[in-house]
Amino acid sequence: MTRKYPLEKYRNIGIIAHIDAGKTTTTERILYYTGKTHQIGSVDDGTTVTDWMDQERERGITIVSAAVSAEWKSHLINIIDTPGHIDFTAEVQRSLRVLDGGVVAFDAVQGVEPQSETVWRQADLFGVPRICFINKMDRVGASFQNAVNMIEDRLGANPVMVQVPIGVEEDFEGVVDLFEERALIWEDDQGSAPIIKEIPAELEDKAAQKRDLLVEKIAETDDALTLKYLEGEEISVGELKAALRKAVIANEITPVYCGSSLRSRGVQPLLDAVIDYLPSPLDIPPVQGTDPESEEEIERLAADDKPLSGLVFKIVTDPYVGRLAYIRLYSGTMDQRASVYNPTKRKKERIGRLLRMYADRRENIEEAHAGDIVAVLGLKNSFTGDTLCVEDHPIILEDITFPDPVISVAIEPKTSEDQDKLSGALHKLSEEDPTFKVRTDPDTGQTLISGMGELHLEVLTVRMTREFDVQARIGRPRVAYRESITRPVRELDYRHVKQTGGRGQFAHVVLELLPGEDASGIEFEDDIYGGAIPREFISAVEKGIRSAAESGTLAGYPVTDIKVRLYDGSSHDVDSSDMAFQTAASLAFREGVRRGRPVLQEPVMKVEVVIPEEYLGEIIGQMNSRRGDVLGMELRPGGTQAVRAMVPLAEMFGYATELRSATQGRGVFTMEFDHYAKVSEELSQKIISGE
Repeated sequence: MTRKYPLEKYRNIGIIAHIDAGKTTTTERILYYTGKTHQIGSVDDGTTVTDWMDQERERGITIVSAAVSAEWKSHLINIIDTPGHIDFTAEVQRSLRVLDGGVVAFDAVQGVEPQSETVWRQADLFGVPRICFINKMDRVGASFQNAVNMIEDRLGANPVMVQVPIGVEEDFEGVVDLFEERALIWEDDQGSAPIIKEIPAELEDKAAQKRDLLVEKIAETDDALTLKYLEGEEISVGELKAALRKAVIANEITPVYCGSSLRSRGVQPLLDAVIDYLPSPLDIPPVQGTDPESEEEIERLAADDKPLSGLVFKIVTDPYVGRLAYIRLYSGTMDQRASVYNPTKRKKERIGRLLRMYADRRENIEEAHAGDIVAVLGLKNSFTGDTLCVEDHPIILEDITFPDPVISVAIEPKTSEDQDKLSGALHKLSEEDPTFKVRTDPDTGQTLISGMGELHLEVLTVRMTREFDVQARIGRPRVAYRESITRPVRELDYRHVKQTGGRGQFAHVVLELLPGEDASGIEFEDDIYGGAIPREFISAVEKGIRSAAESGTLAGYPVTDIKVRLYDGSSHDVDSSDMAFQTAASLAFREGVRRGRPVLQEPVMKVEVVIPEEYLGEIIGQMNSRRGDVLGMELRPGGTQAVRAMVPLAEMFGYATELRSATQGRGVFTMEFDHYAKVSEELSQKIISGE
């Protein structure tokens, strides 16, 4: 089979934004205009394609990222619609890892909101070129200029307007295209093709001024155009667009578009921009990886005739067909029923069926090519972050890293019949979601599930009931505290000697424990000279330390931010073993933590509360009563105030209800994990005693 579209006509893009900026609505309009749907889906009516889960339709939010493919002007666009809620940040992270470009949507009234900053930083991290879409131009209080200023100030970006809105709020009817110097007017809310007109007389001066700025900003990125600009020569539209494309792909400029997705205005020019300025797989640098044998860095060019390489970025349990693995192919081709190799697990896998996904619907395909995003049935050992390749050209692509969970709840089955079903359901859900962790508390024997927030765990619990038919009781939320030490512990000399009949156990380690940097985890340093401990036992020592760090000495929480140096010890020719050194290191580490004056650390959240101005005093009072540290306030359009604060997670449970009742349902808040901080002595005692 040959390709339907050449690789330069592929666009793999994600739509990313804060909650309620209109990502799903924009995706629905794109699907309608590209002929994928014959009627426009609505988030409010629960008829959208990409929000296909029952809970997404009930709550009106996106929970899982959905992949859809569409065609526009002889190009194939693979779109991933991502969630906006911070609890589902893993979905955004894994999507950005495999995308080539992004459309960042902003609310024209609110401008840059907290989660917009988070997704922008994530896109910066992966170097994803993006274009901005200022949505909701028809809302009261909408301001295109204000939103562009916020993108520049808050995100440190270099935004450039390529359009000027015609009308604002209720009168928003179209845009001025600054390149072609013409007006695009939408006369109905179905948003069929815009009508091209002359620029309205009252906007001529503003459009001319903004076009000069656009030309100047683009010319700055290209030496030949700079020369032309300085000499006062005319620069053609073709030259400007080519230079802008180069600058967007190099992340030097971000073009800004505007519209109202709900009223179907401004979406077609956005689609044109995706094709004109966002990269194809050929425009981005070849994917980097390491050779699993030599550990040398290698790269793979995006081409069908290169050896196969692809990254599994998402696992989904489908009730009808079983386990689906979403894969981004970077090079080579993949056939149905082909054999592939997973170098991460060192196992061969067989491709069952290849599917092109269309949210929850799917279409069988015979073959996938470089640049494709497809789903595969039949993989048994491959998980999120694993690489698939051919055995004779192995490569391991960079894994996807995810934040640690910050909240836990105990879960128990209601009946003995639910017991077996529960463990199966938890296993499948944790395979799907890398930020969802399941463990058994060694002291109480309870099953604990951990996630990114109350909403995250609530959604997963409902999924267990509906998709896996498991009835379970949920305990009260528990914060994921950590333990650490506050003073160094120097010579920590520990001997593990056990003599029974026959072979005994002998291991001797000398460690040093130092308080580490924030968020550094457990750092292990091997400082053994002269073979005091044979090399083959060093990894056993590290393993023992890491397993002991899983539960601390104060209240059994994980121990973190400690630097451990192994600098002496001894062994016995017969009685020393991996097991003996693991045990010695584990017990030595626990003893060291006890002597290092251990403290509890708690997760502190960055909170932003947006409320009508009259409730400001009350909200600041709420923050203070919850041990919060108010960082600042900001006046927002429409007489609202945004209060930014740092608040311990333990104090944020149930805050949504309190905020709603204090503001008559008009206040909203967002929070995301920021850092771990030391807990006061008095509070530590309460936590340890279980109060």
